[in-house]
Amino acid sequence: MHLQAQTLTNQFAPSVAPLKSTSKSRFAYPNGCRFRRFSFRALKCSVSAISELAPTELRNVKPFPAEVSRTIMELSSVGTLSSLSHEGWPLGVGVRFAVDQDGTPLLSLNESMREFSIDRRSSLHVQLEQCGLRTPQCTIQGSLDKPDNKMNLKRLHTTWKKRFGEDINEDLLYIVSVERVLQIDDFGEVGVLVNSSDYKTASPDPLRNFAERLVNEINTNNAEDVNRFCNIYADLNFEFTEAKLIWIDRLGFDLRVFSPQNGTFEFRIPFPREVTDEKGAKSTFNGLSQQAWEVERNFQALNFEKVKQFKMVRPLHSLE
Repeated sequence: MHLQAQTLTNQFAPSVAPLKSTSKSRFAYPNGCRFRRFSFRALKCSVSAISELAPTELRNVKPFPAEVSRTIMELSSVGTLSSLSHEGWPLGVGVRFAVDQDGTPLLSLNESMREFSIDRRSSLHVQLEQCGLRTPQCTIQGSLDKPDNKMNLKRLHTTWKKRFGEDINEDLLYIVSVERVLQIDDFGEVGVLVNSSDYKTASPDPLRNFAERLVNEINTNNAEDVNRFCNIYADLNFEFTEAKLIWIDRLGFDLRVFSPQNGTFEFRIPFPREVTDEKGAKSTFNGLSQQAWEVERNFQALNFEKVKQFKMVRPLHSLE
């Protein structure tokens, strides 16, 4: 594990010019995160041009680990609080929590839970399942403390009631003073340590409150577009039988594809520009969808660099 570090990438985002509206890729609200099967052959193409972005305009195409951690904490309300018991055993208990404006967790501990630790050092582990395919997680490491003044106490009361719709007993209210955060993208992957300052100053993703609904909507009603994205925007050199959107954020979206011969792979398609709301996310998706449709039918030449970075998730495992 290492301290948070994010380098600029040389992967250019697809350039989406204003396009005429079509009947393609319009959204409807789904009933669940179902998946329809398609079988596509990966296109064999050479790229002769890149997007409009010049090399000096390289930018991040993925949120920083601190942002991911803040998003996980904002979208979750239960976690596992762990510390050492008086007998010296590591002990973890399930707790409800809310977070204040800088991401500090506040929780309500009953009488028995308050006495289980031999010191204040504790960790709060939180997971966020994404469409049943990926589980990013973060572990807040710090000390279990009482709020330090009446002003903070009043603010924390308001935060808790907004989250759970109920008052909290002042005697049972504790906070976890964040010292560092371990952020992991999924089970079995290497974690990244984020320092307290980076965590507290980071902002949760602006699309977080509707990202899951939007992902379900696209997977249910726009499966053909998802498959086309994999063929047009990714430099795959194998056939795949399944493709699925995992998550969407302000900088792009993550997908997984399954090939019976090669296994399951994950990759990211960046947005041409940052989006900050649901309208912008849908508009960008529709623009990318129309561009991919036109490239597939040779109505438009390739004017972007394909995604070339893929992560093998499982050797041979269906997405279902």
